Amino acid sequence: MKFLSNWRTRKPADDAETVYVSEKFGVRSLHIGSDTIQSSMRIARPNDLDLSYTRSMMGFLLFNRRPGRVLMVGLGGGSLAKFIYHRMPWAVIEVVEINPRVIAVARQYFHVPQDDARFTVVVGDGAEHMARHGCGVDLIAVDGYGAESQAEQLSAKAFYDACRRRLNAGGMLVVNLWGSDRNFNKTLQRIEGGFPAGTVCLPAAKPGNIIAFGFKDNPGDARWDDLAQRAEELERLYGLEFPRFVEAMRKMNRHDQHRLFV
Repeated sequence: MKFLSNWRTRKPADDAETVYVSEKFGVRSLHIGSDTIQSSMRIARPNDLDLSYTRSMMGFLLFNRRPGRVLMVGLGGGSLAKFIYHRMPWAVIEVVEINPRVIAVARQYFHVPQDDARFTVVVGDGAEHMARHGCGVDLIAVDGYGAESQAEQLSAKAFYDACRRRLNAGGMLVVNLWGSDRNFNKTLQRIEGGFPAGTVCLPAAKPGNIIAFGFKDNPGDARWDDLAQRAEELERLYGLEFPRFVEAMRKMNRHDQHRLFV
């Protein structure tokens, strides 16, 4: 496929499973079945996080600084997987992606690495994979949207229950949600039900995406001054807007002037 710096491909077929790529002004984007952007990569900086929702998903670091094993459901263009792989060299990452065409495109056009000792991509249904017995993990990241909505099996109560069981002590779930999804409230309630130890929502900078965090165990006292200090340290380490994440958590979560109630 040939790309020009200010040219964009069009959807090649009226097919919800069609995977295609566009490129405009130095940014390459992945689409699945519609013009909705599923993932973007700035070509000059392929391992950075271009979309605000992917940066917001990294907000888990405010509560879990060093996850050793990461399980991701949904590869897309691999933005989050690449960032964790390159910036967190202690982490072992497994990605489950249901569509083999997505994997092929991600590796051909989005610099997703080949499998190695720290990084594995498998073809499979994320909900079925989660339900099977497997080794415990410290972080589960779910980004399983198709053309219009989150995959039904990834918004079921059984799925979030399975996520909680798979997590090690102190582990976290991170889910990308669309606030405009007609099932948003129901899905969020299921996450809250599956993670009674606590949940937190973080709206992304670009309106629409809302990141939900679920805690295997209560993370303890989340004082604003402590979160602000952690945010400054993490911003220096990773170059992401962690102070904004902390402020945005005031919008959708119970809190007072001193602390965030998880």
